[in-house]
Amino acid sequence: MSPLTLSKTPPGPTTLSPFGQLFEFRKDSLAFLQQLAEEHGDIAQFRLGPIKVLLVNHPDYIREVLSTQNSNFVKGRPLDMAKELLGEGLLTSEGEHHKRQSRIIQPAFHRRMVESYAPAVTEYAVKLMDKWEDGQEVEIMEEMVKMSTAIAGKAFFNADLEAEAPGINQALEDVMSLFGRVTMPFSELILKLPLPDNLRFFRAKKLLDTTIDRIIARRKQHPEDHGDLLSMLLNWRDEDGLPMQDQHVHDEALTLLLTAFDTTSLALTWTWYLLSQHPEAERELHQEIDQLLGGRLPTMEDYHKLTYTRMVMGESMRLYPPLYLVAREALDDFSLGEYRIPKGTLVLVSPYLMQRDKRFFIDPDQFSPHNWGEHEKNSKSKYEYFPFSMGPRACIGQPFAWLEGILALATIGQNWRLKLVPGHRVELDQVLNLRPKFGMKMRVYRRESGTG
Repeated sequence: MSPLTLSKTPPGPTTLSPFGQLFEFRKDSLAFLQQLAEEHGDIAQFRLGPIKVLLVNHPDYIREVLSTQNSNFVKGRPLDMAKELLGEGLLTSEGEHHKRQSRIIQPAFHRRMVESYAPAVTEYAVKLMDKWEDGQEVEIMEEMVKMSTAIAGKAFFNADLEAEAPGINQALEDVMSLFGRVTMPFSELILKLPLPDNLRFFRAKKLLDTTIDRIIARRKQHPEDHGDLLSMLLNWRDEDGLPMQDQHVHDEALTLLLTAFDTTSLALTWTWYLLSQHPEAERELHQEIDQLLGGRLPTMEDYHKLTYTRMVMGESMRLYPPLYLVAREALDDFSLGEYRIPKGTLVLVSPYLMQRDKRFFIDPDQFSPHNWGEHEKNSKSKYEYFPFSMGPRACIGQPFAWLEGILALATIGQNWRLKLVPGHRVELDQVLNLRPKFGMKMRVYRRESGTG
């Protein structure tokens, strides 16, 4: 049977409400999607007001959406609002513009370039630790943001953003709080109203725009080629010898700064939390770090030897993938399994659900770095583990995120143990990514190399 003759529609919950399943989804999207998959299978549909939505929850079907049939999909509604902040950056752009920008930026994430970022990771991890005192209570999410912002600023722009990191973080928090509206009908129109949340959003946007513009202006005053991402953007010329438009340079620089530090700081935050809850894994991490490094800072040569550290990072991103939902909007009718899906459908795939699926992972809700290592070694399908998405639109910066995560874990873990403050509530805040709803308050305890 040809795809166009398929007529069977996917199963899903029914309702007479014009809002469909909007309120259940907004209350707890992950719980709703988990129940949907359990009750209706790997391809299930529902409605968010007038929007038809399809949940796809099997590696074979996920491959179809993200890779095999990827040309039939755009990022669609969830990232339309992100354009208000990021413009036409790599994260939000489509079509030929996205392909061109991807070709320009890709060299910044080639192996040799990524390796050159290693000293910045250890430098700013040390600067962060030097401000800690034994037994001090810290908000580890904020600490990881400060460090990751400084690392991204140095690596991509050769700029020192350490002092500006708190303001950038607050601006990002203000921006993220607004993205909870993305599922609401007419959310684009609501954004135009002079509401308090909207005003905070635009103040935050102005601060972020000003920060990026200042970095770009400073580089233009001293235009020598630093071999970094910003130099690539400013030195690029098209076939007619024309440079990239100033707005495009701005959009790409802002997109890569925000996604780089936000993704890695979240991954590290959840990793410290999980290690604090699993002392046996923490001990094994410390043993590897102590035996390999012997008290010195890790280098790029150590990166591939930190095998258990990589397992810890990988397992943390399995349980708490920074990107917990990937959305695509169908440009034309398409087939998936035995179903025909109409154009305009919003297709959701969830790394969070897939990576906790008992069909593909042993003890899927348990933190087990060794199980993750075995899965990575033996898995034939790469579509049950995709914390950075997959296919042509996968996150371009994932090699950088792995590098920063592993080297930061080794640098900090060599000197400190982090423990969750007793009684601190840990809950998920589901916006564009998985954030700790009440932050992550931890105490830092100095350790001597080899002392657990």
